[in-house]
Amino acid sequence: MTLAATLFADGAAYERSMGRWSQLIGHQFIEWLDIPAGLAWLDAGCGNGAFTEIVMQHSAPEQVTGIDPSQAQIDYASKRPGCSGVRFATGDAQDIPLPDNSVDAAIMALVISFLPDPDKAARELARVTRPGGTVATYMWDTAGGGHPANPINAAMKALGLSRPGAPHNGAASLPRMREIWQAAGLEDVETRVIDMTVTFPDFDDFWQSNIISTGPLGKALNALAPDQSAALRAKLQQDLCPQGPGPIAYRAFANAVKGRVSKA
Repeated sequence: MTLAATLFADGAAYERSMGRWSQLIGHQFIEWLDIPAGLAWLDAGCGNGAFTEIVMQHSAPEQVTGIDPSQAQIDYASKRPGCSGVRFATGDAQDIPLPDNSVDAAIMALVISFLPDPDKAARELARVTRPGGTVATYMWDTAGGGHPANPINAAMKALGLSRPGAPHNGAASLPRMREIWQAAGLEDVETRVIDMTVTFPDFDDFWQSNIISTGPLGKALNALAPDQSAALRAKLQQDLCPQGPGPIAYRAFANAVKGRVSKA
């Protein structure tokens, strides 16, 4: 079982902790791609189908295939009302179970930092994409403070607590993304930063949404000793609600890259 399959095995938990933010930023990403309707898509590392659903709603695709190493996530994605007609299967973005030149757009959403070999995944995405097709990805800029859970990462650092992280956060930087895409032989490579606002009605919703035991952060928070958890909660309340109870809002951002498979 891959690291991603181990960390993200609960589709419902992922939906509350990260899926809603994935969709908010995914809408901007898919508009930037500007891919015509009626084409075949691959959503590699589709997770619980949060981005797959956007493809179905926005792009009027002829066909969509979603693969993920976690069977539990695939099971959740298959039940999404907005994913009716998607062909879901277990699979690895570094070894995509599709033939060469079989899709028009191959996408990874919030995956690249969790892959042991991001370069291999880019080559695989390019391999399964037809000449002239689009290969793209986006990932939270965790190293730059763009992750939706950045307030927690910052508070844990301030308290001297061990902070979770993806194994290859460096793969999500704009220069590294461009390098990976160009090394995969892709042309017309472009990058951009995608911004959004993370909002919670109150601190309790913020806390409960993030302590769900999914992903590296959720698992790290659930592993804290009671006194550590209490100290972290108090620190976050101070940081996020300096004026007392009320709504919470702050910036998050992801880096994105897209390129085209050569027609030559």
